[in-house]
Amino acid sequence: MLTPTDIQLIGSEVAIRWSDDKESFISCATLRAASPSAEVRGEKDIFGHQYGGEAPKNFVGVEVKTWERVGNYAVRFDFSDGHRTGLYSYELLRQLGELGNS
Repeated sequence: MLTPTDIQLIGSEVAIRWSDDKESFISCATLRAASPSAEVRGEKDIFGHQYGGEAPKNFVGVEVKTWERVGNYAVRFDFSDGHRTGLYSYELLRQLGELGNS
């Protein structure tokens, strides 16, 4: 499994160096929009019905204030708009980084 070896805030992007020495640069707005939290994505019941979630928004200007690793599988970001409930798996962060490099 690829893991971050270093995470830094550079301007309005989060830079991640991975265990395979590749780097990802993900804008703070992209991270906020892609939050995997139930608050943003909503939740499904056992029948597949969706409840809650936010309508898509523009998060330009939202910044990452701090972050912390969660176990050996995810990172939680604290955003300037108060959001902090999404756990970004390493896999999701790598995918977001690859989208930004396309």
